[in-house]
Amino acid sequence: MILIKTFSKFKTRIIVNPQSDRGKTATRWERIKEALKHYIKEFKYEFTEKPLQAIELTRESIKEGFNFIVGVGGDGTLNEIANGFFEENKIINPEAKLGIIPSGTGCDFIKSLKIPKKIKNALEIIKNGSPFLIDIGKAVFRDFSGRKMERYFINVADFGLGGEVVKRVNEKRMERKTSSYLKELILTMVKYKNKRLKISVDGKELPEDEYLVGAIANGKIFGGGMKIAPGASLNDGLFDFVVIRGFTFLEFLRHGWKVFFGTHLKHPKAKLIRGKRIKVECMEEEKVLLELDGEQPGILPAEFEIIPLSLKVQASSF
Repeated sequence: MILIKTFSKFKTRIIVNPQSDRGKTATRWERIKEALKHYIKEFKYEFTEKPLQAIELTRESIKEGFNFIVGVGGDGTLNEIANGFFEENKIINPEAKLGIIPSGTGCDFIKSLKIPKKIKNALEIIKNGSPFLIDIGKAVFRDFSGRKMERYFINVADFGLGGEVVKRVNEKRMERKTSSYLKELILTMVKYKNKRLKISVDGKELPEDEYLVGAIANGKIFGGGMKIAPGASLNDGLFDFVVIRGFTFLEFLRHGWKVFFGTHLKHPKAKLIRGKRIKVECMEEEKVLLELDGEQPGILPAEFEIIPLSLKVQASSF
């Protein structure tokens, strides 16, 4: 655990995604703002109005001298803000740090940081916590038009079944319809076809096979509470890569629930590999969806690289 001792004065900007948690963040913002005044003497805040705007707001804020960027939203909002700490593959200000006020549907990343979801307790960490250096992941992939894209992720990236599920979940959210990751997971699995993939970890190839899902984990938990990589560490310089070979629907019903308890890794079709670089290619002419921190930005082929100890996050411990 890398703790950064610092006594410098921080200039704070709050970036709020009012659409997070199905729009509930907008209604609770006034309460959050009033509570913030008891913990931070001075701060400015901005609302996001469109996807990916938090990236630019963060970059602009850091360049303007703000060195404590606090995100109010879910995992997708935090992903955008974390990306905004970087420009042209370099961190803009190594002294800047990320703070978190959870206000999303899943909020899985905070579970690896041991940040409570209750706003008052999270604000205590904003005030009295310390900045810790964590690893982040970098993904190079294709968007839906085939263009090469790059994006950082802080929690979990996955491909295959997970990408399909996130697509369905996000569509429901856009329609403001009540749903859950678990419900959409089951509905997706009914018609899901396992993907034939070519995978390598640190240059070592896995057997070419049909795979259900692959998760490149920096954090431990995704999908609204699934302990996909229960032994993952945010500061060990390695991904926990969890890959599961093709399941039938019956196998999924019998064993899929185990991921909520982190016991799925005992299944013979599940494999955990720790590594720094992961490459995944499709072996058939079909689109395999990619997911990064709850967002669905593109498709395979993709490469993932760990960037060790590259982002400061305000926490109590982890």
